[in-house]
Parts: sequence; C-alpha cells; structure tokens
Amino acid sequence: MDIFYTVGAARVIFILGILNLLAGVLVFLSCRCLTGLKLINIFMKYGGFRRFYKYHCYIWWFFWPAVMVHAILALILFGWPN
Repeated sequence: MDIFYTVGAARVIFILGILNLLAGVLVFLSCRCLTGLKLINIFMKYGGFRRFYKYHCYIWWFFWPAVMVHAILALILFGWPN
C-alpha cells in the first residue's frame, strides 16, 4: 500500500471521527426524546438553542454518511478487527 494513500486515509478517518463525535453530540442535544431533561429545559430558554433544536433532522443527513465513510475507510485501511 502506498504510504501517501495510507497517511491520507488515516487523516480522513481521524477527521471524520472528530466530526462524528461532534455531530453525535449535536444529535443528542437536539433529540426530541430528551425534552424532559433539566439540561435541555435550561437550554430551551435561549432563542439560539431553539433555532438549533429545529435542525435535528438535518444533522442526521450529515451524521450517517460521515459514519459510513469513516467505517468503510477504517475497514479498508486497518481491516476487520480480530
């Protein structure tokens, strides 16, 4: 395997991993199932959070493809874990 391919793929995997963590947190914070939690109720007092909250469904459109690309590249580069 070419070293530049390996390093480039590893960088993409790392960047997508960080973005997936951030997107996962955004999905969690905007989840409609959590409206009973004190933390979400505190955030709901702010207009900025309410504007963000309505974009929950759109975050998934980034999150799932990024997770899929991350997983596929990791499997290609590192193989199936034993």
